[in-house]
Amino acid sequence: MALIRLIHTNDGSHSLYHETLRETYHSTHGAIQESMHVFIRNGLQGILSGKQEVAILEIGFGTGLNALLSAIEARKKQAIIEYTTLETFPLSAEIFEKLNYSSENDDDQAILLGMHRALWNQQVVVTPLFILHKIETPVQQFFTEEKFDLIYYDAFGPPAQPEMWTVEIFSMLYKLLNPGGIFVTYCAKGQVRRDLQDAGFAVERLAGPPGKREMLRATKANDNSKK
Repeated sequence: MALIRLIHTNDGSHSLYHETLRETYHSTHGAIQESMHVFIRNGLQGILSGKQEVAILEIGFGTGLNALLSAIEARKKQAIIEYTTLETFPLSAEIFEKLNYSSENDDDQAILLGMHRALWNQQVVVTPLFILHKIETPVQQFFTEEKFDLIYYDAFGPPAQPEMWTVEIFSMLYKLLNPGGIFVTYCAKGQVRRDLQDAGFAVERLAGPPGKREMLRATKANDNSKK
């Protein structure tokens, strides 16, 4: 049996199922719905309301859906996005060429394929407004001098990968954010919320996407009091 297989979610868009971890990459209620709600509406759109250039760090490139939706948003707002994304399970062409997130728009399909075919570990200009840097590394081994305005935390859930949901990782990510920067995740578990607070974040519970009651958004203080 394949390690990763393609599945359909309830909004008609694809996701993947990881056989070893027994986890889906997105909500089965709708992959696009979930990503739009958690990462775009409750993350990127707010950041773009005050900036024309945004640096994003994503934990979990996966199917490339969050990156694609971010590139589409950059085009709509005519803003520049520098997008760094970490991944430990890169997809094969056999999988990513079947993804249907942009089936109604040939340009967006080309963007998605361009993202997946982009070389790892170097910056690639995907569009004039979207610069992609895919890094094949666990977050625990990620070191950079860069600072970010927004973090998409899209790792597999705590039951599957508890090592990804620790105060130590959240503290490291807090330091990588600019003052006023935002961290968003689909996960709303109480322990995750408390660990984010212990790392220095101000944490909000927000309404979740279809099929999920809540999500979390965390903000780094503007005064940069904790470094």
